[in-house]
Amino acid sequence: MTANGVQTGDRDLRLDLFRGLANWAIFVDHVPNNAVAWITARNYGFSDAAELFVFVSGYTVAFVYARTARAKGFLAAALGILGRAWQLYVAYILLFVFYVVTIGYVAQRYGHAHLLDEFNIRLLIRDPVEFLKHGLLLEYKPLNLDVLPLYIALMFAFPPLLWVLMRWPNVALAISAGIYVAAQAWGWNLRAYPAGHWYFNPFAWQFLFVIGAWVAVGGATTARGLIYARTTLAAACLFLLFAAIVTLAARTGHAEMIVEPVRSLFIPNNKTHLAPYRVVHFLALAIVVSRLIPKEAPFLSAPWLRPLRLCGERSLEVFCVGVFLAFVAYFAIDLVSDSLAFQIVVSVAGIGIMIAFAYFKTWTREFRATTGRRAVEPEGIRQPRLAQRER
Repeated sequence: MTANGVQTGDRDLRLDLFRGLANWAIFVDHVPNNAVAWITARNYGFSDAAELFVFVSGYTVAFVYARTARAKGFLAAALGILGRAWQLYVAYILLFVFYVVTIGYVAQRYGHAHLLDEFNIRLLIRDPVEFLKHGLLLEYKPLNLDVLPLYIALMFAFPPLLWVLMRWPNVALAISAGIYVAAQAWGWNLRAYPAGHWYFNPFAWQFLFVIGAWVAVGGATTARGLIYARTTLAAACLFLLFAAIVTLAARTGHAEMIVEPVRSLFIPNNKTHLAPYRVVHFLALAIVVSRLIPKEAPFLSAPWLRPLRLCGERSLEVFCVGVFLAFVAYFAIDLVSDSLAFQIVVSVAGIGIMIAFAYFKTWTREFRATTGRRAVEPEGIRQPRLAQRER
């Protein structure tokens, strides 16, 4: 760790592992009426894969670009962040187009007009110019395309916050907490088109993103005593147990078993505004997991976990593929069979395709890097290597 608190160690494999796990869970959760989704975290606590995705994204962005700022200056880091935000925006627009075209084609080709309403694209078909305009402005979003616009908004707003984080991390966290509290108190949110507001309120969800960034620039070290205290671990475990009981009761239709004050506070689970108990639940889960799986755990680099790690390393591409596959899986279940066996087959096949795509993207990246090195390598260096192979 450097003097200003920015971590400079090797890559934390837990980030790739859990971001890959989040991508798998988001895919499974986005398939409507999919019994396999019962294995994901959303059924056993207040938070779910969305919190994990946002937290890890905040951590990664701060970790990477804080080092860039130290090595090349803050302007280079800010331009890097904005460049990454632009990449996210382009990826979202491409996903938006392919997603809408596919749903529209399937609805027309197979006579499943209900898909136009379920995935919120009927109005787009009626008035494509107006809705495409608002789609480009991130105001109109078909079903399941809400996470990337949130990520894009957080990235575009991140450069000034990074500047504060690198100098006064606790001040940056306090500013973020103030925005979060204001959003809860006064209902701050961005407007959606043609009505309503963003499903993921960026004024609320930025708090979890900044918590991840704060941890990356030394917050975990600052709070190490609190995190590793036995009392904290016990409280975290008790809260996770409580959350599991309440969530399972609500998910299984037995909410009446929960006493009224608790039921009115925690049911329904307020995801749009990132209710405080969702933040507490995620942090409790993070504390328990960090105690159970330290950064140096040998199994993190095990070959059998490589598919999951690659899905985390190639997170953006795998996420986009997963969102697209969620619709394909839903249509396959609706068209072929809704049996549990077929739902398992479709879910496993979707995750398999995501893994294959992650491997393909990794291979193409390594191939381009190798080809680029060979292209710029002086002829006099290549020849001895060739001669050595001939010998």
